[in-house]
Amino acid sequence: MVSFFEERPINMAAGQNVISDAKSVLNMSITVTVSAQKPPAPPGYISISRKKLLQNLEINPGARLNAWVDSMRASSPTHIKSTPSLTDDQGSWNLHHPSALEMFEQIIDASKGKQIVMFLDYDGTLSPIVEDPDRAFMSKKMRKTVRKLAKCFPTAIVSGRCRDKVYKFVKLAELYYAGSHGMDIKGPEKRSKSNKDSESVLFQPASEFLPMIDEVYNQLVETTKSTPGAKVENNKFCLSVHFRCVDEKKWSELAQQVRSVLKDYPKLRLTQGRKVLEIRPTIKWDKGKALEFLLESLGFANCTDVFPVYIGDDRTDEDAFKILRDRGQGFGILVSKFPKDTSASYSLQEPDEVMDFLRRLVEWKQLYVQAQSRM
Repeated sequence: MVSFFEERPINMAAGQNVISDAKSVLNMSITVTVSAQKPPAPPGYISISRKKLLQNLEINPGARLNAWVDSMRASSPTHIKSTPSLTDDQGSWNLHHPSALEMFEQIIDASKGKQIVMFLDYDGTLSPIVEDPDRAFMSKKMRKTVRKLAKCFPTAIVSGRCRDKVYKFVKLAELYYAGSHGMDIKGPEKRSKSNKDSESVLFQPASEFLPMIDEVYNQLVETTKSTPGAKVENNKFCLSVHFRCVDEKKWSELAQQVRSVLKDYPKLRLTQGRKVLEIRPTIKWDKGKALEFLLESLGFANCTDVFPVYIGDDRTDEDAFKILRDRGQGFGILVSKFPKDTSASYSLQEPDEVMDFLRRLVEWKQLYVQAQSRM
């Protein structure tokens, strides 16, 4: 079982029900033998040290407010786009993180019978980033593409959103869903012949934090209501403070408001996403751990014949990219128009390119199956 820790032990058994025959659904196999090692930063490439910024963002008396605001600015694509040095190094960055579309044939040529398992972030990957997070709808074309993808490969959505909320956006029952940054996992229902019973993966390692999360949510809503544009979202096992619609001059004020609430909750930690502050329990669990848990649930814990592919656009997706790099299996694809420090091997610029990549993958698999049937 994937390990995690907390100051107090958590009872995992009550919240876990793993499909006993999950591997039976994995009847299709392809291989992509591509190195998942993180490439060195290209010459002249300027990156902001996320580690240093997040160290300053931890909830403790010595946290510096300006570090909070620096990290909030670092998450804004508009600031990255306006930096000439990064624009000049776009070509150099692309050499180390080439387009997954341009490298598609090479990826397919390298296949040698391994099982692909797909992991997809939602916001910024399957749907565009929008000002109102409640209106981050995926297109009908994207939904159709993901449905076809799931028929070819086991597919999971891994999001910081509440699992129920991201399911309402995606509306595909055949997928696995890992909400709240992987702290709420459920697999597709498996109906019995009587159609009365069903089984699915279910894992919630932070259940005991729910009362605390709700309490902090109410406090944050009250505290931040004086900041125009700020929106607090309750994602069940974590909270999001969106500042996409907040005037940049008010970011410092918003950061101070969040800090004033969290200083009384040492068992909660703060992380940074794309124009969002994330509040999570201090347990060793993230999207990378969720990826490992799902692979284990599918019967691939110690297998060499699996090839996970993770596509995401956010800093929180880096945990999954690093897991793949460390495992030496599969690869990560970063969705970004701008150079970023990343552990992903490839890149795509926007959700439309993600859809193109998924379509090509489905088309290749369908041709592969047809060819096999004629042999």
